[in-house]
Amino acid sequence: MSKIALVDDDGNILTSASMTLEAEGFEVEIYNDGQTALDAFNRKLPDKAVLDIKMSRMDGMDLLQRLRQKTSMPVIFLTSKDDEIDEVLGLRMGADDYVKKPFSQRLLVERIRALLRRQDTLDGVVVPETGENKVIERGELVMNPLRHAVKWKGKDVTLTVTEFLLLQALAQRPGFVKSRDQLIDVAYDDQVYVDDRTIDSHIKRLRKKMRSVDEEFSAIETLYGIGYRYNEE
Repeated sequence: MSKIALVDDDGNILTSASMTLEAEGFEVEIYNDGQTALDAFNRKLPDKAVLDIKMSRMDGMDLLQRLRQKTSMPVIFLTSKDDEIDEVLGLRMGADDYVKKPFSQRLLVERIRALLRRQDTLDGVVVPETGENKVIERGELVMNPLRHAVKWKGKDVTLTVTEFLLLQALAQRPGFVKSRDQLIDVAYDDQVYVDDRTIDSHIKRLRKKMRSVDEEFSAIETLYGIGYRYNEE
């Protein structure tokens, strides 16, 4: 049973969403502000968190920033209906997905299930080695999908589920261009709609993390109007 943390200062959302998720078989923990959630997460992390961005006593952005200092746990942001800035900033800070308010409970359940499936793919619990999960070595890059582990020049790089899947898709075929639509298919389920900006934000975050261990990292190339490709160094 997956444990989901819901963090929102709207009591109605906490009540309705937690009831729906529990009916779907999830174990749910609810928190009405970011600081209370962080205190609980410091004791024990859930399997996944759904965070509202705008809260008192530590908002979702601050909470995510603190979480990303120590965990790549899957995170979905709840954003206001028309605030695209929230979405972009959230993705660049390391959120895996976002859902706009107001939202249907079914949509939230499907986004959570999709992200957990992506996590399961990377966890690779007792699965035979295939082209999808074997260790990838490309120049200074080493990726182990079964361990969700990435090294660049021998240094560990912690990636979220989405970032890992995007890097894996690019590194599997160096020199070949992946369009944004192809990368969306890699990182998201068919029933989930995302736009090009979402992929761009994840790629920017991915580059930033790689450059945190190597300022000269340039293996991911942008082909404007086309997509991205991995250049083996």
